[in-house]
Amino acid sequence: MTVTEIKNAGPFRLDGRSALVTGGASGIGQASCRELVAAGARVYIADLNLAGAEALAAELGEATALEMNVTQPSSVASAFAKIPQLDILVNCAGIGHVGDILHTELDDLSRLLDVNVKSVFLVTRAAFPLLLASHGNIVNIGSVAGLIGVKHRLAYCTSKGAVIAMTRQIAVDYPKEIRINCICPGTVDTPFVESYLTRYHPHEKEKVKAEVTARQPIGRLGKPEEIASMVRYLCSAEAGFINGAVLPIDGGWTAA
Repeated sequence: MTVTEIKNAGPFRLDGRSALVTGGASGIGQASCRELVAAGARVYIADLNLAGAEALAAELGEATALEMNVTQPSSVASAFAKIPQLDILVNCAGIGHVGDILHTELDDLSRLLDVNVKSVFLVTRAAFPLLLASHGNIVNIGSVAGLIGVKHRLAYCTSKGAVIAMTRQIAVDYPKEIRINCICPGTVDTPFVESYLTRYHPHEKEKVKAEVTARQPIGRLGKPEEIASMVRYLCSAEAGFINGAVLPIDGGWTAA
C-alpha cells in the first residue's frame, strides 16, 4: 500500500494478507487472531485443540482452523499443505515449567525445548518459502524470561532465550527478504498463567497471583490484547523499519 492508501484505510491495516498463528485457540494466540482479523487479514488458527480453533474460526469469519502439533514435522507439513499463500507467521504456541536446576529433569527440559524452540524452527522452516515469496513477516512470542533470570524457571528461561537468539539470527541471514521480530511479554492474564497457578499452587492461588502481579512495577498483569496489538503493528507497513528487534511488553519488569 502507498502512504496515501494507508492513511485512507486507517493505521496498521493488513488487508489482503494471510496469517498463521500457532497456539491460536487461546490466550495471546487467540487475541492475536482476533486482532489480525480486525486489521483485515485472513487467519489460519493452528492448534492441537482443533475444537477450540474451529469455534474461534466460526466466530471470526475470516479464519480457518488447522489441527497442528507444532513438535511433529508430519503434522506441520500436513497443515502447510492446506496453505497456498502466507504473509504473516506468529509463533505463539508454548508451555511452561517450574523448577531450578536441581528440580528440573532431563525430560522436563526436553519437553520445553520441543514445544518452545523446536516448534519455532519447524513451523518457521515450513513457512519460509511462502514468506520469502510474499516478503512476509514473522513475530515470535518470547518472554521476559528469555531476557532475565526468573527464579525456578530454568527450562522456561532456557527455551525463551533460544527463541530470542533464533529471531536475531534469522534477521541477520534474511534482512531484505523478510522481517522477523520477537515480543517478550511479562506475566499476562491468560489460561497459561491460570493453569500454572492451578498446577503448582492449588492451595494458595490468590497469594501467588498477587506475588506474580507485584513483580511488574505497573502493578497488574498484562492483557492478551496488549500483546496482540503489538503483533498487529509489527506486521503492518508502519513497522517496515523494525527487524530483528526484541520488544519487552512487561509493565516495566525488565526496567526495574
